[in-house]
Amino acid sequence: MEEHAHVRALACRVQEDFAADPGGHDWWHVWRVWQMARRLALAEGAEVYLVELAALGHDVEDWKLERPHGTLRGWLEEIGVEGEVIERVEEICRRVSFKGAGVPDEMPSLEGKIVQDADRLDAIGAIAIARTFAYGAARGRPIYDPGEEPILHGSFEHYKTSNSSSLMHFYEKLFLLKDRLHTASARAIAQERHAFMERYVEQFLAEWEGRA
Repeated sequence: MEEHAHVRALACRVQEDFAADPGGHDWWHVWRVWQMARRLALAEGAEVYLVELAALGHDVEDWKLERPHGTLRGWLEEIGVEGEVIERVEEICRRVSFKGAGVPDEMPSLEGKIVQDADRLDAIGAIAIARTFAYGAARGRPIYDPGEEPILHGSFEHYKTSNSSSLMHFYEKLFLLKDRLHTASARAIAQERHAFMERYVEQFLAEWEGRA
């Protein structure tokens, strides 16, 4: 399937803007989400054009990155995307981020579910481990604090203000994602990635405590 001109243009714009991010939300994260979302869209029979635009734009106004509201709309308008499509892309991107263990996922469209699944798959597995520690380092968080207990945040505000160690992020988010995926295609991919993270954390703790 040939790429749409709008998809190519948005990819170039996002790549330029995200190139220097040090915390795991760089262009290559967006690229992986884009490729996975396209794969899932084809498998699940979704609207590929909409999925690709939303995947490319999913982090543009993410709360962690502090870009001003309206940035994504401006980029989409610049490249000529129709207003009704912009509305649908913005709706998906507003809902895509994980907002806490106790905050329900509300993603009404299949296309939105696919983009959210693709984003969450990049937070499960080997690359997710690297991203977790990169993000923690960028935010000045410790690798691990043995005195900590995981917090299953009941609100987005509580989740946003959390400053847990990087290892706690596995318990507070990453280990939860497998069971919050929407599509059968994503759930199948997640199984081994999730198991790999479990093995990693088990080994981490064994080494930390001198048992391995």
